[in-house]
Amino acid sequence: MADSWQECMELGISIARNAGKVICKALQNEQSVMLKTSPADLVTETDQKVEKMIISAIKEKFPTHSFIGEESVAAGAQCVLTDNPTWIIDPVDGTTNFVHRFPFVAVSIAFAVNKVTEFGIVYSCKEDKMYTARKGKGAFLNGVKLNVSGQTDITKSLVITEVGPERDPKILKTFFTNLEKLLNIPIHGFRAVGTAATDVCFVAAGEADAYYHIGLHCWDIAAAGIIVTEAGGVLMDTDGGPFDMMCRRIIAASSRAVGEAVAKHIRAFPCARDDEQIGVHANGN
Repeated sequence: MADSWQECMELGISIARNAGKVICKALQNEQSVMLKTSPADLVTETDQKVEKMIISAIKEKFPTHSFIGEESVAAGAQCVLTDNPTWIIDPVDGTTNFVHRFPFVAVSIAFAVNKVTEFGIVYSCKEDKMYTARKGKGAFLNGVKLNVSGQTDITKSLVITEVGPERDPKILKTFFTNLEKLLNIPIHGFRAVGTAATDVCFVAAGEADAYYHIGLHCWDIAAAGIIVTEAGGVLMDTDGGPFDMMCRRIIAASSRAVGEAVAKHIRAFPCARDDEQIGVHANGN
């Protein structure tokens, strides 16, 4: 089925680019902003419009395929990954950025078969940067091969993380405690740009050495995850164990040594798996 999956990937790239055009045009207009679970958990008509556009275009070509979409799940659809060919979609990764016209907004599209990601596409539309990866075939940015930094020393690392929309005092305390622990190692510094997919692609491109987050969703990370591993990086759970896309915890790193050093110093807060929930709210930043 290799040729079929390549056909799927080519379609996904075309759709991502078209979706990026819709997003860039919408950035010029006033947005109608709605709230999901908190004043920091936002959704716009563009999120919903773009997801419908993406799914409709794929269904026209591949009517038997399955879908996990951020806005579909937020509206009550099941978030279950089966063996069926499945598209995992975040139509506007970085909705808060989009609302404020902060220039990091991405379309994220992944494709999994038998619960294994076959390819990932992250299009940072304001930057016109198309990150892609196919299983076993490497990762690329606008056609140029990507490689992680290869950094193995946590004290020489630039680390990315995000606050996310949660404002529960216990979660915030854990978040800031984790920052303090890593800064006291010390690391070179932290960065946050407001889109998980782009964050992980920065690691894939060797522009940062690690990314970690607790509480994100499969659509935030499915595409970027294969991009970073195909660029030579590693994925793991925040406890240092194997990465599980549905588990809502991730470390992406330039090397296992850096990833394990991050895992050693951070603590996770409880969050239910994606596949245990229906209509979960979306951590879209």
